[in-house]
Amino acid sequence: MIVIDERDEISEDEDELYEHHRIVVDKGQSLLRIDRFLMDRLQNATRTKIQAAIDVESVRVNDKPTKASYKIKPLDIITVSLPHPPRDTDIKPENIPLDIVFEDDELLVLNKPAGMVVHPAHGNWDGTLVNALVYHFQNLPTSRNGDIRPGLVHRIDKDTSGLMVIAKTEYAMTHLARQFFDHSIERTYNALVWGQPDPADGTITGYIGRSVKDRKVQAIYDDETKGKWAVTHYRTLEDLRYVSLVQCNLETGRTHQIRAHLKHIKHPLFNDAMYGGDRILRGNPVGSYKAFVENAFKLMPRQALHAKSLGFVHPRTREWLQFDSPLPDDMQSVLTKWRNFITV
Repeated sequence: MIVIDERDEISEDEDELYEHHRIVVDKGQSLLRIDRFLMDRLQNATRTKIQAAIDVESVRVNDKPTKASYKIKPLDIITVSLPHPPRDTDIKPENIPLDIVFEDDELLVLNKPAGMVVHPAHGNWDGTLVNALVYHFQNLPTSRNGDIRPGLVHRIDKDTSGLMVIAKTEYAMTHLARQFFDHSIERTYNALVWGQPDPADGTITGYIGRSVKDRKVQAIYDDETKGKWAVTHYRTLEDLRYVSLVQCNLETGRTHQIRAHLKHIKHPLFNDAMYGGDRILRGNPVGSYKAFVENAFKLMPRQALHAKSLGFVHPRTREWLQFDSPLPDDMQSVLTKWRNFITV
């Protein structure tokens, strides 16, 4: 009997695009190449996808990397990590401009604007990044059968702006997904938060899981049974008395991690309606100050979070690639307003 564990879907911006299998080989199994063995056992897993996973050590036998030519033996324990298989069958290509900052045969890096949903879902079936990718690029990995996530190895929230990497080949897809899963990707976010974090620089940890009060938001728990471990390092870049510009570096990448962590230390993102940052949390909410803040909210009608830098190993060349993105105009305008306000 072959035992296949249920897929462990990690609720995370990027890791939820990953799936996991653990297979215990039957005592009576005859010798068979591992790539052929896995093709018969894993749904929607092509030989190309399996071989790419083997190349980047996402397939292990008895906790050790293997080769495609390896012949499985009775009682071997095989673990497999792969990008998710196709799920949907109808994606509408749309001619939506893309702000591409780097592109080669394997991948592209782009700047996602605030307000753009990454992939189609209930209530957002068009106008998404995936709709644009399907229009501009043919045969993106996992796009067979109209996969809803062609080329995606991670994502950022609709109202978060900034850098994303997109895979253009099966090999790049698997290699990049592995880097995200291993948390070896470098990601820096700039955030405008309410108040002055104390200490100014630090690390926020905790188990992130869905809030029992509101399933749409994430909460921080001390109990590991209630969520997944998450680590955010932060550094105050600019103290603006009522708000602060903060740099956040992700050690993990859970859903809404930065937003939930900053709310947890009582410094939610400026104008983050979901996490309570869309009201005046510092200063007396009356008169000219109230009018000033309300005007700033109008200038930036979204959470003040930008994926500013992204670094990773190129799947083919093995070179380290590093990208940086300037703050978008809305965030820059709000920062300028606060700077001018506190100097008056």
